[in-house]
Amino acid sequence: MGFSFRRQKIETASAPVQSIANGDEQRSLADPAAWLFDLLGAAPVNSGVTVTPATAMRCAPVRAAVEAICEAVGGLPLHLYERGASGARSRATGHPVYALLHGEANGWTPAALFREQLTRDALLHGNGFAHVGRDGAGTPRELIRLDPATVTVQQDRTTGEPVYRLTGTSTGRFLDRRDVLHIAAPSTNGFSGASPVLECREAIGLCLALERHAGNLFRQGGRPSGLLSFPSKIGADTAARMKASWQAATAGGNSGGTAILEEGGGFTPLAFSSVDAQFLEIWGHAVTEIARVFRVPPHLLFDLGRATWGNASEMGATFLRFTLDRWLKCWTGEIRLKLLLPDERQTVYTEFLVDDLLRSDLSARAAAYSQLIAARVLNPNEVRQMENRAPYDGGDAFLNPHTTTAAQGGAS
Repeated sequence: MGFSFRRQKIETASAPVQSIANGDEQRSLADPAAWLFDLLGAAPVNSGVTVTPATAMRCAPVRAAVEAICEAVGGLPLHLYERGASGARSRATGHPVYALLHGEANGWTPAALFREQLTRDALLHGNGFAHVGRDGAGTPRELIRLDPATVTVQQDRTTGEPVYRLTGTSTGRFLDRRDVLHIAAPSTNGFSGASPVLECREAIGLCLALERHAGNLFRQGGRPSGLLSFPSKIGADTAARMKASWQAATAGGNSGGTAILEEGGGFTPLAFSSVDAQFLEIWGHAVTEIARVFRVPPHLLFDLGRATWGNASEMGATFLRFTLDRWLKCWTGEIRLKLLLPDERQTVYTEFLVDDLLRSDLSARAAAYSQLIAARVLNPNEVRQMENRAPYDGGDAFLNPHTTTAAQGGAS
């Protein structure tokens, strides 16, 4: 490309620190602030499991929920459009921002992977950050992801605007808010996202504890504990030897083996307790709780207990309306605010193409297209473009094929 590009140096802010509010209210040790968890890198829960963004991703339902959202955001096509004087729109492929959104975010990251990673950061840490690299004229030329653990968001008490501070240095460095693409999870303060993992750590910790319990159960052979009984009293050494022999023959990888008992001994298995009998039910409830945390339909976590062939397409629409829509609007709002000039925002805008999420079977889609063409909402070439097919001559006319003859419409 014919431009001279230079990465901007991150300048140290000269504003006094006391002009910045850290947003921390008075908290007790029983309910510490979220920044303390970030500092320590862990969040304790009553189940005794340490919950962090890293350990949460080892929980299968959490991973499924996070990937369902971030992969959808990264996989959906994102285009930059320009609206003409007549109201018709066209793709602004010549705009420098178009390449950042549809091609490569920078020299080593495809745009789709960039959107996926920033959304994943927001879902796990509460915030996804990227630095906007500009050329000498101020035009955005690259987007570089910032590690969310190295960026803190504060609020200027005078103006109320967010202040982005890079940590990890002795003095601390600040970024201009206009050069930070910020994808934030919902929060109560309005300027910094709250991590769903830390906010709802008890639900995630419960699921991790259940998975650990299941692993320990099957590591020991997948059987409840039992009793070895003998008709007469045996010594401690004999009891220890008999127990070791029994475990060696029946536990772990030797489950199902044949054990030999001496001294007329017998084995009495213990029945499942009420807690063990309800284990799967509790586990299912934990999966549903995680689905609630991330607002993801349970069927996307492969909990198909209530899914049917009849409501599968409706569930996809529900995922778009109540889960993805919030994140897509967050992306388009940040792009408008940080990557477009104020005078461009009236005519240039971004939009995700969500048609693939709403597509039903071929026959239903063909019937819908036919109705839209007959109502002159779409022309045949627009439909062919939506189906990734080449246009044909005469296909740009808005005609009702059921009422317009070939002679009148001038089409064959």
